[in-house]
Amino acid sequence: MGLVAGLNDVNRFDAENRAWVTERIRRLDADARRSADTHLWRVELPVDWGIDLYLKDESTHPTGSLKHRLARSLFMYALVNGWLGPETLVVEASSGSTAVSEAHFARMLDLPFVAVMPRSTSTAKVRLIEAQGGRCHFVDRADQMCAESHRLATEHGGHFLDQFTYAERATDWRGNNNIADSILDQLAEERHPDPSWVVVGAGTGGTSATVGRYLRYHRLDTRLCVVDVENSAFFDGWVEDDRDLTCEGSSSIEGIGRPRVEPSFIRHTVDRMIQVPDEASIAGARFLSDRLGRRVGASTGTNIVGVAAIVDEMRRLGETGSIVTLLCDSGDRYATTYYDDDWVAAKGWRIEPWQRELERALPSR
Repeated sequence: MGLVAGLNDVNRFDAENRAWVTERIRRLDADARRSADTHLWRVELPVDWGIDLYLKDESTHPTGSLKHRLARSLFMYALVNGWLGPETLVVEASSGSTAVSEAHFARMLDLPFVAVMPRSTSTAKVRLIEAQGGRCHFVDRADQMCAESHRLATEHGGHFLDQFTYAERATDWRGNNNIADSILDQLAEERHPDPSWVVVGAGTGGTSATVGRYLRYHRLDTRLCVVDVENSAFFDGWVEDDRDLTCEGSSSIEGIGRPRVEPSFIRHTVDRMIQVPDEASIAGARFLSDRLGRRVGASTGTNIVGVAAIVDEMRRLGETGSIVTLLCDSGDRYATTYYDDDWVAAKGWRIEPWQRELERALPSR
């Protein structure tokens, strides 16, 4: 009896499917090669403070936000794991920018895409998703999104990308031009090349996990601060070290804040958390828009409020160094909400005191 005849041998190699996957990976790689890195802008502060502030401008990606990197990584992860095949329905729980980017990549890969989101999502975001070839499926509350995404994917034999679970593992945190690697490379010739702080928001938790792991892996002293918003579980979950903590309601700041502590949020990579009131986030967005001469989204406003608190502290302690935060997306997407005075007033937000405080904390000279 020959060796092969004596073995239990099941061969499921599918040459046609492997060729399909190979072609889709090639398309993603080609897209990455065509995409230039995003700019790192320096925001002017008084020179004698010895503190340099930088914005990593993720709004210049082809789909207009930080989520472009995540979407590419999630599709690549799904492909190499064998979760996607020809005509697989791709489903995501997303209220905006992630879905816009994922719809873009789904169309690139010839796959149908559905975004599950709350009914309260802005019309502008819905139109952006649909313009990229995606379809929107609505639920009443943010805490229903993941369960409904699972249901749709199961019912149609599709795949739930699940950014909230896979964001922290789909990206290579050791380097390979992830966002932390890019930032440190761009800072190499600055007077403070290793930043004192990196400040990011809490959305999926994937960005903070990538940055925090990268800083530790490369043995840097840089500290990571995560800013959170109202009606979000991340801050209290981090303070109480409770991964099961939840909260009621939905975040008013699109792109960040979640009613539960998401699986991708890795608590021990975070050195500090700051919770920012919603009206401060809006004030931060408008303050920074005036400074830059272009509109930025409210999640960027959340970031800049956290930065202002850290700058105040550094000055009080006599510290010098650099701080890096993210410009997550353009404020043009929010012309009828965060930049509409009547809409803001209807929310009961008083943003002027926060704007004055930001002007004091972050003067241009």
